[in-house]
Amino acid sequence: MPSQAAPHDSYHLVWIIFFILGLGSLLPWNFFMTATMYFKGRLQDKKENVTARNSNDSNDTISGAPAWESELSKNFDSTMTICSMVPLLIFCCLNSMLHTLIPIKLRIVGGLGGILMMFVITGSLVWASSLSPSAFFGITMVTVFLINSFGAVFQSSVFGLVGRLPPGYTAPVMSGQGMSGIFTALAMIFSILSGSDSRSAAFWYFVTACVVTAIAIFSYLYLPRLKFARYYLYKDNHPTTTDDTENKNEHIANGDSKVAGPNQAFLNLNNKGEERPKPDSIYIIFRKIWSMALCVCCVFWFTIAVFPALTVRVATFSTHNMWNSLFLPVCCFLTFGVSDFMGRSLTAVVMWPGEHSCWFPVLVAARLVFIPAFLLCNVTPHPFGSALLAHDVAFFLVMLLFGMSSGYLASLAMSYGPKRVEAHNAETAGSVMMFFLALGLALGAATSFVMIQCL
Repeated sequence: MPSQAAPHDSYHLVWIIFFILGLGSLLPWNFFMTATMYFKGRLQDKKENVTARNSNDSNDTISGAPAWESELSKNFDSTMTICSMVPLLIFCCLNSMLHTLIPIKLRIVGGLGGILMMFVITGSLVWASSLSPSAFFGITMVTVFLINSFGAVFQSSVFGLVGRLPPGYTAPVMSGQGMSGIFTALAMIFSILSGSDSRSAAFWYFVTACVVTAIAIFSYLYLPRLKFARYYLYKDNHPTTTDDTENKNEHIANGDSKVAGPNQAFLNLNNKGEERPKPDSIYIIFRKIWSMALCVCCVFWFTIAVFPALTVRVATFSTHNMWNSLFLPVCCFLTFGVSDFMGRSLTAVVMWPGEHSCWFPVLVAARLVFIPAFLLCNVTPHPFGSALLAHDVAFFLVMLLFGMSSGYLASLAMSYGPKRVEAHNAETAGSVMMFFLALGLALGAATSFVMIQCL
């Protein structure tokens, strides 16, 4: 049967859906980070906290947290990082090896459903004031572990799925992830400006997360209705076709010519009735995409090594009280979120350097220059005694370039990786790329602890 022309993405609906899926993929991490003030407030021992307030009534101007902190509160950030990165790395690895055994629809909908359930539980705990700090800490960490486990399966599956689409469709996933960071920064800023209590703010944070996650579920379920998605993801323009193997074999057995679409790599049977090629081993696929996998690993390694562990230690030169409170939320978190989003979105217009260009790994390695650049800003305590870049604008510009380069290079690597393999290996390649992305996050988190200790 002659090949049919590829349909257009009408109204860019597939692009929008993958943007929403990208947005939902980083909601767990960003929303838990946004609600740090609420979590730390719940972990204070009330009796000891009253005594501490009587002796020192000052609050931290950046986070709004009390000057006195319990041991649980002090260990919250580091423990949450561990409970986030460990399952992310483990389940991305498992998804890379076992994705052929579980249907992708179950992995994506199941992952989003698990994330939604964890957000509902966390939102409900906002009003469970009778819980002791230790019980609340334990429940929260279990929730963090589980939500990042679901998120790892979901993210890895989405990158595997988008690997079947044209190269430009990795950009909306990456842009959606970047937009998630912007939401976090704006929530932090509005919290400071509104003066609302942390418990009410946290409740509405989690309600928002539940709404966005539910929208992501319905968006994914709507994909099979779109011709563009059916053509590339299911390799069949018949509206009732699914990715169920038995249904496809039944169509072939009944002589249904519509099943023999133009791209038979995704089907179990090709247009000659022969079995489609089986996915290659992970080792063979890795040999084809290893350079892009290492690049995306290094991009996130260098990013997380300094952001936010080192960047939040930069202080403003201004003496204005309001700017002191807004300096890090604006110049650090919001600037990184916006510039990272711009960098990720830029790949939809420009994709340079090419996937085989020697300039690509050079640009990735060149991002190491941001480590001394941030150290030249007003870091406290300062390793060189005083800041050489003695102006808030200098830190803003460094952060702007840092975020844009991170988003742009990461998005390019995630786009190029799956395109180096055959169509039937694209999903596995996308999962392997996601594993190396998670590996970069874990290495960056470990490096940040070492770097802060060296200051």
